[in-house]
This record gives sequence, structure tokens and C-alpha cells, in this order.
Amino acid sequence: MKKIKIITDSMTDLPQKQINQYGIEVLPLTIIFGDQEYKDGFDLSNKAFYEKLKNSEVLPRTSQTSPGDFANAFQKYIQEDYEIICINASSKASGTYQSAAIASNDVDADRISVIDTMSLSFGAGLSVLKAARMAEQGHERKTIVRALEKTASKIDHLFTVDTVEFLQKGGRINPGKALVANLLNIKPILTLKDGLVDPLDKVRGSKRVMDKMLELAVERGGSFSDKTVGISHADAPERAEELYLKVKKELKPAEILISEIGCTIGTHTGPGTLAMFYEGDLK
Repeated sequence: MKKIKIITDSMTDLPQKQINQYGIEVLPLTIIFGDQEYKDGFDLSNKAFYEKLKNSEVLPRTSQTSPGDFANAFQKYIQEDYEIICINASSKASGTYQSAAIASNDVDADRISVIDTMSLSFGAGLSVLKAARMAEQGHERKTIVRALEKTASKIDHLFTVDTVEFLQKGGRINPGKALVANLLNIKPILTLKDGLVDPLDKVRGSKRVMDKMLELAVERGGSFSDKTVGISHADAPERAEELYLKVKKELKPAEILISEIGCTIGTHTGPGTLAMFYEGDLK
């Protein structure tokens, strides 16, 4: 039986516990504040990043993981006689998937599978986790890839932002709509459609937003009895815990995992963002 190594990028926002448990290799994107560059999650912690973000007048930039970085990782594990499954966040949001595909062709395409999840944050992370668990159970690479191709498009994203300021700075919402949203305390509920952020619903006031997210999850997710729900937060652990308790009570899923939204995704959503992910029934 061939050994399989799971590799991903830092946009998948995996919890550190699962990274360690399954020996997942995470390659970072780069965060650029002015003339300072940081590796996402490696030499800039999430907490330090959000502090810098709150105090910065200019939105930081992000830079994709390079083909060279992927090639170095691929070569290392190929030399150790692994087969590789590299699972990346949406190609519509970053060129990181393309970097991995280029590196795969340069190193050994016959032993490397590169997957575009068309998902973001822990939505993509759920596909990584599925692959890691299947590999641990002894499934072959092609079997795992087929399973990911079947289910990746079904991963649903529901998330809300504490302020539309960062969506506005990143060009995700026009200034007029951002002003109205702030004045009326409107909290958008967003999803992902074809790999890109898409408006789904909105509520007035932060107290109602979690209940609306749960209502949408019931509509879009069906039964949760055999599902994993991922909850992610951007420097908002108390809100994540509150959502965890609501999900546990109302949806009763098989498993709930909490992760932090890292620097790359957080650049565009800002602190206070709250998200939930699961395999939906509507796609």
C-alpha cells in the first residue's frame, strides 16, 4: 500500500490539532503590510495579524504560494516514496491552485493529484480533512480523489462579517452599500458561489445573525446527523463558542470542529467574522 501525503495551503484554515493529528503539510501564502512580508500563520500569528489589521489604514496585500514552494514540498515527499494529494482553496480567489498544478507537472504528475475545492477557509479545510481521514483508513489516492471530486462542490459556506469595511476596501462591496449597511447596522450573510463570495441574506443587528445562519443551514443542509460542521472565527472565540452551542443544540451534527480564520482570508473579511461550513444537500 502506497503512503499518501496530504498537502494544502494556508487558506484552508485547518485547526492545528487536525494538522498535527494527520501530519498535514500546510504551505503558507504571504501577507504584505507595506514593505513587510509575513508567512501566513508561520511568522505572523492570527492574533498579531488582527491587531495590525485593526490599526492599519491600508489593507494588506496577499501573495499566492509559488510553484517553487510547492515543487520543493512535492520533491521532498516523492523522494520519501509518498504519493501526494494537494488540496487547495478556490482557484477563483487565488492563483495558489495554479501554482500547485504547475509544480505537479514539473515534479511527477503521475504521483501527485492536485484538487481545486472551489471553497474557502474551513470549507476547503473540510475536503482536506476528508482526504486525510480516508488516507489514514488505507484508501488509495485515486479513490480519495474521486470522493473529493464528488463532494467538494457540495460544501456549503455561511458567514457574516462584523463590519463591511474590509469587504469595501477589498472591492467586494460598493461604498454606497457599505455606508447604508453601517448606518442601519445591517449584517450580511454571505456564501460562496462558483468559488467566489456571493450575498445570500441579511439581518438587522448582530443578535439575530446566528439564528438566521442556523435557519439557512436547515434549509440548505438537510439532516446533520452524519455530518461534520466546521465553525471558523476571526479573532472572535466567544462568538464561535456561542455558535457552537447553538449548532450542537439545533442541528445535532455528528461532529463540530472550530478553527480560526487565518491571515489570508482575514485580510478580506476582517476581525469578528463568523462562519460555518458543512456538506449541503442543495448543490
